[in-house]
Amino acid sequence: MNNTIKTGIAAFGMSGSLFHAPFLRCHPQFEFSAVVERSKKKVHLDYENVKSYNSFDALLSDESIELVVVNTPNETHFEFALKAIKANKHVLIDKPFTTTAAEAKQLFKEAKKKGVFLLPYQNRRYDSDFLSVKEVVESGKLGNLVEVHFRYDRFRTAIVENSWKEDPAPGNGVIYNLGAHPIDGIISLFGIPLKWSKHSSSVRPNSQVNDYEHVHLLYPNNLRVFVTISLLVADPQPAFVLNGTMGTFKKHRTDVQENQLNEGMKPDNELFGVELPESEGILTTIDSNGLKKQEKIAAQKANYMNVFEDVYQTLRMGKGYPVTEEQIIAQLEILE
Repeated sequence: MNNTIKTGIAAFGMSGSLFHAPFLRCHPQFEFSAVVERSKKKVHLDYENVKSYNSFDALLSDESIELVVVNTPNETHFEFALKAIKANKHVLIDKPFTTTAAEAKQLFKEAKKKGVFLLPYQNRRYDSDFLSVKEVVESGKLGNLVEVHFRYDRFRTAIVENSWKEDPAPGNGVIYNLGAHPIDGIISLFGIPLKWSKHSSSVRPNSQVNDYEHVHLLYPNNLRVFVTISLLVADPQPAFVLNGTMGTFKKHRTDVQENQLNEGMKPDNELFGVELPESEGILTTIDSNGLKKQEKIAAQKANYMNVFEDVYQTLRMGKGYPVTEEQIIAQLEILE
């Protein structure tokens, strides 16, 4: 009996064509069945048997669809996810999950009523650079952590015309579009912070959205975590700096998966997610005699396919999903 998870994608722009469709096609337990294409019909160029619907409602009326990926503009996530839940579909929502914690709480409540799964898509937990950070933290080689910096640096002075991301709408700005990643990573590593503060600003000429964010999170035992996101950094700094009582770990943002996908590499290619040489993180430790030692930490092979494996394990095998309701609510409270 065919027990594959028939899946529909709500949009086929960059997110749908790059971060969802190739993985649904390669994972043996999924079937990429349908997509919503409101204007340009292009899914058939790469996926012959996939249905193309003109509207989200038409997709939801397809009774064969079991899982719906909500990857539409940020401010529509709540509306579309709620519709999908009411249509008895499981839902996988792109970041940001919703624009407010209150919306997320309502969605989780409705999903429980309907007996469907509501799952956050946080693919950056499976970046090679983040996996390196996780490995070092869990190894205990840094001792007790005292200061952690996560950065997301880009250099984009131009305002992208006709882009919904540049509109001052709910859920826009770098804290939602980029900040959701490091905030989720920090919560997955260290848990829910005791408290936090945040500074936001618009630094690009004529920008209508926040394009600079700095978040300070306080954890037990005086661990302080800092997140900085900026669109005006010409020379990116290390994306991860962790200082502890026994040493320091530094690593630049080096994950290759998005570039590989843009170049047409498939997720089942043996080179997919393999970090480039000379991009290892540097672990510096000092022993009890004051002797300094440095070593390169090579990243594990990474693959966003693990997100879809997590979804499969939850829907079919009854395993708990790695990104919990509590974590998403905490993330959104910080983002908003």
